[in-house]
Amino acid sequence: MISTLHIKNVGIIDDVTIDLNDGLNILTGETGAGKTLIIDSLQIISGGRFSKEMIRKGQEFSCVEASMYLPENENIGDENIVVSREVYLNGRNTCKINGRLVSVSELKNFMKDIIDIHGQHENQTLLDESTHIKFLDNFSADEMKEIKEKYLIKYKKYNELKEEISKNFGDDKEKQRELDLLRYQNNEIDSSNLELGEEEELENTRSKIMNSEKISNSLQEASSEISMQAIDSISLAIRALEKIEGIDEKYETSLNNLKSAYYELQEVSRDIDDFKEDVYFDEEERNNVETRLDLIYSLKRKYGNSIEEILKYNDEIKERIERIENSEEYVNKLKKELEEVIKEMEEYSKKMHKIRENNSKILEEKINKELSDLEMQNAKFSVKLMYEENSFTIYGLDKVKFMICTNIGEDDKELSKIASGGEMSRIMLAIKNVLADVDRSYNNGI
Repeated sequence: MISTLHIKNVGIIDDVTIDLNDGLNILTGETGAGKTLIIDSLQIISGGRFSKEMIRKGQEFSCVEASMYLPENENIGDENIVVSREVYLNGRNTCKINGRLVSVSELKNFMKDIIDIHGQHENQTLLDESTHIKFLDNFSADEMKEIKEKYLIKYKKYNELKEEISKNFGDDKEKQRELDLLRYQNNEIDSSNLELGEEEELENTRSKIMNSEKISNSLQEASSEISMQAIDSISLAIRALEKIEGIDEKYETSLNNLKSAYYELQEVSRDIDDFKEDVYFDEEERNNVETRLDLIYSLKRKYGNSIEEILKYNDEIKERIERIENSEEYVNKLKKELEEVIKEMEEYSKKMHKIRENNSKILEEKINKELSDLEMQNAKFSVKLMYEENSFTIYGLDKVKFMICTNIGEDDKELSKIASGGEMSRIMLAIKNVLADVDRSYNNGI
């Protein structure tokens, strides 16, 4: 339990320390006295959301600190625990458990089993009938989990099959329009005879064409310099060294190196002459390259960002054409598969219905006991379980409503139809007490 609550700079609260005693503690005061701010402070220390507007005007931060006595706590060995949270105008949070820095999520996880805030209009999800089946299933979690997981796999397949049948069950005119479009696209891609890597080769060729004059001039200049200057000069140098190669071994070595360079330079000269032969492009070849690239760019705008994507899309088109042309056979196959899935879903739905039926009685007993303890002996809580065939949802074929009768002789009413605020508060408290773990799971998105 919380023994001391210290609040600083929250709303109109400057600095206050509240000592709480064993048993029931009641806070009273006029409107605007700060009762709600104390509840807000409990939410803050529980890891709840905090708005910087809650910081007292003129201050830089707010602080909430709680001293608690938790015997045999599994998370922290100490029985006396101090939890604090400071929130600053810049959004920075400082959370501590017994002096140890923790994150807001760690604080929230630690406090979730310690503080539970309940108000007259708290937990409105219980008034939403669509959530009732979620609570009942979580109450039945141990029995329900495995079978529900199997059902959800089939339910996903069920929706996929229905969607696929819907796509393939259009009228003849619609099918023909789609076929005409798909065949046009298929013919356009097939007639282009695209090949992987083709675009890169064409781009390379176009680059050469665009720079052909520059390449030709440079190759010619290099060839002339090698033939007229370098080779002749090296040839003269070789003849000069041949005259003295016998005098010293080092002259012979230099001569051999020079001859090697001579032969390599001749090879380079021949390569350059060959390059010169490849540089020439006529106007027709240039036009062919440009036309082919334009076609590829056009297809990329329509069907994909690369030739690989275009070809992949074409394969999908062919599959779609084949499917439409054989749609009756294909749809019949899908319908047969759907029938099998429905049979399995019905079996799982019946099993889930049986589990819900059994556990709804246990849930009723527990909540009615809580209502009796809350001085509502005449009230009767019940779970209305309805099995609706051919109406599959993620929960199977069941629908659930929580009902309440507040006085003997009255009819059961839906929770959302209860008028009295006092009765509503106690009913909610009873349900919340029984479904405490369920409520936390639901609020955590389970």
